[in-house]
This record gives sequence, C-alpha cells and structure tokens, in this order.
Amino acid sequence: MKKLLYLAGGFIGLGLGALGAALPLLPAFPFLLLAAYCFARSSERLHRWFVGTRLYKENLESFVAGRGMTRRTKLRIMTLVTLTMAIGFAMMGRVPVGRVILGIVWAGHVLYFIFGIRTLPEQENSES
Repeated sequence: MKKLLYLAGGFIGLGLGALGAALPLLPAFPFLLLAAYCFARSSERLHRWFVGTRLYKENLESFVAGRGMTRRTKLRIMTLVTLTMAIGFAMMGRVPVGRVILGIVWAGHVLYFIFGIRTLPEQENSES
C-alpha cells in the first residue's frame, strides 16, 4: 500500500513537473523533486528511468548531486516563484498580515537561492 502511494506521488509530481517545465507560472522544480523522492522509495526501475530523462537532467541533476544550480536555472525558479507570489500578494489586499507573511516567505526564498545554493557555471550544466 505504501509503495502504491509513493508511485502515485511520483507520477503526480512527474506530471505537474512536466507541466511546470512548459507553463510559465507553474514551477517544475519542487514537483520534479517530489517525483524523484517518491520514485526512489517505490521502484528502482522507475527511479533509474526518471533520473535518465532529459527533464531530470536539465532541472534537478546538479542540485541533487549537491553541486548547485546554474545562474539561469536559479533566475528562472526565482522569477516564477516571484510572479506566483505577486499574484497572491495582490489578492490579499484586505489581509495585511497575509501580505507580511508572504513577503517574509518570498524574501527567505530569494535569500536561500542567492546564498544557500551554489551557482554553477553554465557550461557545467550543459555537459552533464
């Protein structure tokens, strides 16, 4: 039963991650990370397949290996998250506490991506 839940989570993460790679407002990174996590716990065969896909290699491989992300990947993720949070911020016009919390979460996100994740040169990512 647990294995089935991980499989379902992996496929949901994969589907949303693939959509996020194509749609500008849906982030791919967290969903692909979910897929990698779930596939690793459910099926060795699916996990091997997933880590061999272009989607994984372009979005997660260097991060999961602990090397970091390219500047372009970091900017893409930060831009999409900023746009998404800006929509929420605009919709919270009558909820000032919500705006403050969202602002703090956004600032934490940006600071983490700037200082917490190592920036790789562009060429390293294209060779991987």
